[in-house]
Amino acid sequence: MSDHFQEDEILGKAYDAKLMKRLLQYIKPYKYYVLLAIGLNVIVAALGPVRPYLTKIAVDDYLVAKDYHGLLIIIILLTVSLIAQSVIQYGMTYAMQYIGQKTLLDLRMQIFEHLQKLALRFFDRTPIGRLVTRVTNDVESLNELFSSGIVMIFSDIFIIVWIFIFMFLMSWDLSLVTLSVLPVLIYGTFLFRRKVRQNYRDVRLHLARLNSYMQEHIGGMSIVQIFNRQKPEFEKFKSINEGYKKANIESIFYYAIFYPGVEFISSVAVALIIWYGGGEVIQNALTIGVLIAFIQYTEMFFRPIRDLSEKYNILQTAMASSERVFKLLDDETFVKNPSNPIKIPKIMGNVEFQNVWFAYNSDDYVLKDISFKINAGETVALVGATGSGKTSIINLLSRFYDINKGKILVDDIDINQLDKRELRQHIGLVLQDVFLFSGDIKSNISLWNNEISQRQIVKAAEIIGASKFIEQLPNKYDEEVKERGATLSVGQKQLLSFARALVYDPQILILDEATASVDTESEILIQKAIEELLKGRTAIVIAHRLSTVQNADKIIVLHKGQIREMGTHQELLAQKGIYYRLYQLQYKEQEFRAA
Repeated sequence: MSDHFQEDEILGKAYDAKLMKRLLQYIKPYKYYVLLAIGLNVIVAALGPVRPYLTKIAVDDYLVAKDYHGLLIIIILLTVSLIAQSVIQYGMTYAMQYIGQKTLLDLRMQIFEHLQKLALRFFDRTPIGRLVTRVTNDVESLNELFSSGIVMIFSDIFIIVWIFIFMFLMSWDLSLVTLSVLPVLIYGTFLFRRKVRQNYRDVRLHLARLNSYMQEHIGGMSIVQIFNRQKPEFEKFKSINEGYKKANIESIFYYAIFYPGVEFISSVAVALIIWYGGGEVIQNALTIGVLIAFIQYTEMFFRPIRDLSEKYNILQTAMASSERVFKLLDDETFVKNPSNPIKIPKIMGNVEFQNVWFAYNSDDYVLKDISFKINAGETVALVGATGSGKTSIINLLSRFYDINKGKILVDDIDINQLDKRELRQHIGLVLQDVFLFSGDIKSNISLWNNEISQRQIVKAAEIIGASKFIEQLPNKYDEEVKERGATLSVGQKQLLSFARALVYDPQILILDEATASVDTESEILIQKAIEELLKGRTAIVIAHRLSTVQNADKIIVLHKGQIREMGTHQELLAQKGIYYRLYQLQYKEQEFRAA
């Protein structure tokens, strides 16, 4: 099993006071509901043990004396106690579920808000499936703790306390006989907890492995099928699934031993009561009503004991889940804003890199001493082999990452002195791999920004040329878009991303391989749209096809994280350096394809 499973699923304490204290902070806004639930719990816990005591009175005071009127009163009292318990139980359950759902809502919102603030560096190293699990499964695990676990633990304890009170009030010596089985019960419960704790860890580890394998192989199903790997991958999945099944069966085994064990101890306690209490009744030292009440109390007593063992499992799950949730919430992989950012309501679009060094991991620099200047309104192309640092440059300009050394200036202002959100409002980004959200066409252009009107959306689509295919759709701009734009072609998705960039009217436009995935007809359409789009804007264009950047004001050639050449298309060809060789290779490739 790989290390990342173990790192993610290592079990902490079964009860951690610090974690619990932190969890209780989420209940604090609903403290009155908590107090109400606890108050109702005390009453409900008392109403149950009252009934055996009423039974004792009915037998000793009225049944033996053949007082049918008094017996009727006891029956009415028993009926009222049952109805009262049901009504109060409803109120208590509603209050607890309300607390649980409200706290889960607050926690999910906090996690999602935190995820939106985290830097891309965090997402580079964290699997998406794990984050989804935090927001869904782990938070849902806390639901049982909030909605039933915490308060119901009080309920079980209160029931036991009330039973003790009534038992000792009626007969302290019979109470001691009844409780003589407690040492065996305590030892059995301790042993059960220890075994279940280890087994719980195994179940979580196998589940994590199963989830990860499913996510990876469903995502890569096309590769599995094209290389005919269905059978080997099925066998691997079968092995993982088998391990998960065995862990769960082991868990069932422990519960199958524990619960009948508790029932057996309960039966032994009843037998002791009948043996000792029956002798006392024969000697007239004890009434038959007390004996019957004790038998009922014994059955009542072991029910919350079983419940408490189940609550232990809920508590253990909640502690493990909360530890992972808080680990995420405590992660501070942020691109921090300055305490007093400089305001830039409007920018000209001048961009300058001054001796910039950057590494994704420690000192393994992907950009080394990068310096260049782009004047407002200029179009600059970044070219170079894969891994030369082109995408890293636009990531730094957008402040997705912080640089290690040097400065990046926009209109002569260090971007570290700007509010990152305000900076990004002036930057439009069009990527090769377009991401579309589930929704409709218009919302994917406006990104649900209410300040952008339908008229602006239509105008942007017309300028880009996307309106041609949108108008042919059954619902036009209201046409449903499936997850990641599954019903649209690559070219159509790319056109929508251009319309999205245009409708936000950025002063700095970044095109990262924006035409690499479209067909020739779409590329011609996009090239015309780009010419309109670039007017009056600063543009940074990343392209492998050098034919698309020949008209750029400046071309920067990157190689292994360094700027090796800089100039216009003709100047770089005249130098006969890296750019010249790249151009020759692509020119020959085009000739070969044409032939």
